Amino acid sequence: MHISDFDYDLPADLIAQTPLEQRDASRMLVLDRRKQTWSDSNFTEFTRYLRRDDVVVVNNSRVIPARVTGHRDETGGQVEIFLVREIETEVWEALVRPGGRLKEGARVIFGDGRLIAEILDQPGPELRRVRFHCEGSFDDCLAELGSTPLPPYIKRPSGVSPADRERYQTVYSKHRGAIAAPTAGLHFTPEVLAEVAQISSLAEITLHVGYGTFEPVRVDDVAQHSVSGEHYEISDVAAQTINDARANGGRIIVVGTTTMRALESATQDRVVLPGKGVATLTITPGYSFKIADALLTNFHLPRSSLLILVSAFAGRDFVLRAYRHAVSERYRFYSYGDCMLIL
Repeated sequence: MHISDFDYDLPADLIAQTPLEQRDASRMLVLDRRKQTWSDSNFTEFTRYLRRDDVVVVNNSRVIPARVTGHRDETGGQVEIFLVREIETEVWEALVRPGGRLKEGARVIFGDGRLIAEILDQPGPELRRVRFHCEGSFDDCLAELGSTPLPPYIKRPSGVSPADRERYQTVYSKHRGAIAAPTAGLHFTPEVLAEVAQISSLAEITLHVGYGTFEPVRVDDVAQHSVSGEHYEISDVAAQTINDARANGGRIIVVGTTTMRALESATQDRVVLPGKGVATLTITPGYSFKIADALLTNFHLPRSSLLILVSAFAGRDFVLRAYRHAVSERYRFYSYGDCMLIL
């Protein structure tokens, strides 16, 4: 299939620029894969679709303040570094802007000099290698000097607000390491989670959302695209909860494409294996899903690997028709937008 097969028209004013005041106030488009129908609903109705033996699986990764802005040591010019993946202690792959002007050995100063970045390679690759030097804890420096890495399609006059540090995290986020939020989970509140636990089961896994999740698809043939690896961890308890639910006839309700990728990567013979790993699986139409029975997900960018994954789960034509309906009904799109539940 061609990447152009996963395109759709979206008016710019439907791209959510701010979160709703209440997390669970989002609209929810409910898709029935068997009947090939959909219905307009609200996220407050999510638990109505759960059954007693189901398990809802969420990604508890926590977003780090991965964007830091400083100045060149030699010229004073502004430089932005967006952390992507830690290679070793205090050495990261990063997006550097303007990356083409910074040669190996260039230094970037942040704040009062407590944090310094040293470029370790020559211009060329999109991702540069950067070593950080800091006074005290690197995590503490990053927390003080870094900002929430909101997606580039969120364009506000004031940019990132202090509230984004809290709202661009799920209420169940625990383990630091993601450079983007697992956004399907942003709709949950403690009250909704309590309702989930009363009706069915809840399992938490961790996949640190990395560059692969939002990296553009640069090939025409989607079968040739490879999503970069992302680290995940599934505890013994979580794996047992999921496997018991499946054994008892329950459904695995996956919250988010990152959770989906972790589970499908960790499944063998339709059994989820506990442990740490790297999700290298790229899901495209034709993929046979091993563990997931339903998916809660936000609306994704055209021509993205996430839209391709959702299309693999529910069917490209069906998904794009549902997207056109969402546009006509003026749903809010992307990270701070509304969601769809695919059954």
